[in-house]
Amino acid sequence: MRDIIVIGGGIAGTSVAARLAPHASVTLLEAEDALAYHASGRSAALYEANYGLRSTVVLNKAGEQYFHEANGGYLSPRGLMIIARADEHEGFLHDTKTLHLEQITLEDAFSMIPVLESTQVAHASFHDGAWDIDTDRMVQDFARELRLNGGEIHFKSAVTAINRTGNGWAVTTAAGTHEAKLIVNASGAWVDDVAKLASVEPIGFTPLRRSMARIPAPGGHDVSRWPMFFGVGETWYAKPDAGSLIVSPADEDPMPPMDAWADDMVLAEGLARYEAMVTEPVTRIEANWAGLRTFSPDRALTIGFHSESPDFFWHAGQGGYGFQTAPAASQLAADLILGRSPEIDTTTQAELSPKRFKV
Repeated sequence: MRDIIVIGGGIAGTSVAARLAPHASVTLLEAEDALAYHASGRSAALYEANYGLRSTVVLNKAGEQYFHEANGGYLSPRGLMIIARADEHEGFLHDTKTLHLEQITLEDAFSMIPVLESTQVAHASFHDGAWDIDTDRMVQDFARELRLNGGEIHFKSAVTAINRTGNGWAVTTAAGTHEAKLIVNASGAWVDDVAKLASVEPIGFTPLRRSMARIPAPGGHDVSRWPMFFGVGETWYAKPDAGSLIVSPADEDPMPPMDAWADDMVLAEGLARYEAMVTEPVTRIEANWAGLRTFSPDRALTIGFHSESPDFFWHAGQGGYGFQTAPAASQLAADLILGRSPEIDTTTQAELSPKRFKV
């Protein structure tokens, strides 16, 4: 009998398991044969503290020191730019204000990204407070911390049944059964399915597909120092990656929990929106993929005990903010589970609590 079973080996589950391991016996169950296989492994890997709802931004900022200092730091400079057509000025001003960017001259914008189309780009804003995250090292460091403190990780352990025992839970997987006093449900797109297996009322999470395409560096440019750049309203974005450029249509198509793949038409439409703002056409796609960004009904993260099942803890709904919220979100979850006073303010805790959904 363990103290805690964490279901889900993405960044959310791995980080909270690592936070708990020094204080409790923890088992982490992952359905695949590696950590961060689904949404976490398909992340845009950007730390932008001002990105997301108010409660998300609180978590982003609370984790800033961790990102810069823990284990030597996980961030490298990237920068963020928004570009807009003349007829998008109102939306451009809104996005610029929301993300705390500063308007820059078109000359400066073209110097940073020389393939911008001068006949289309009428406005630009930028700041250098956006960073690439070394996501793989971050996941592996949390996993190492978990193991060093006696935690167990079980791969190929998809949960097939969850039953109450006299003093906790029996979680049956494809590889065997595990028992613990508390379940932490950090299973990404599958969180409601896991709740149903435990006969716990689901919240109503929605997995939304986000597609990506990797294209060759436009015009043969060295893109390594380019910022990530967005269209107004996040209708598309592009980000340098290993000498190439990742372009996303920023789609949010509802999907059932699954190993998602990109839709060719959705990708084509997004690439067309990108192409309209640059001088270089997309002539080849090197690779494409998709992930499921799972949101609660109000799109805020959900962190807390189920009101009618105090031995069932939600750590879910990370959406597209899983990595950048992970240090603070996992600490908040561990504090709540261990009965400690969280550093996160009570207003934000209430905005994240599953009690807001009457569960």
